[in-house]
Amino acid sequence: MHHLAAHLDDIGKPAWIGLTVLSFMLWWPLGLVVLGYLIGSGRMACWTEGAGPRWQRRMDRMQRRMSRMQAAAERWGIGGSRASYRETTGNRAFDEYRAETLRRLEEEQREFMEFLDRLRHAKDKAEFDEFMAERRRRSDSPVSQPQTI
Repeated sequence: MHHLAAHLDDIGKPAWIGLTVLSFMLWWPLGLVVLGYLIGSGRMACWTEGAGPRWQRRMDRMQRRMSRMQAAAERWGIGGSRASYRETTGNRAFDEYRAETLRRLEEEQREFMEFLDRLRHAKDKAEFDEFMAERRRRSDSPVSQPQTI
């Protein structure tokens, strides 16, 4: 079931909606189960606070896929090593264009990774600040102690 849910998450909300409609058409109690699962797991609730971590999980999953694809390309010898990008094609204009495009893409990737790091840091800081504020509220509130008579 987990594998199916992950696959449907990759496709997106339309797949979940289609599954829900199909399950209602097949047998209405099954449709209720699927609908309950969607609501309970927060998959269809874009207004919940759980959307951020799901987005992060999707980004992490996408990065893992890209790494696997790059590793597979290297195994098959498809543009895996940087040396193959630097080999000349005989067309100097194209080689210069390719080198500049690759440099620009590497720079954009580096900037994007820095952006993700800043987002993670901001999220961690906000969570920590919230924790500390809650801790201060608990320590500032008078604790009622039982009085002995």
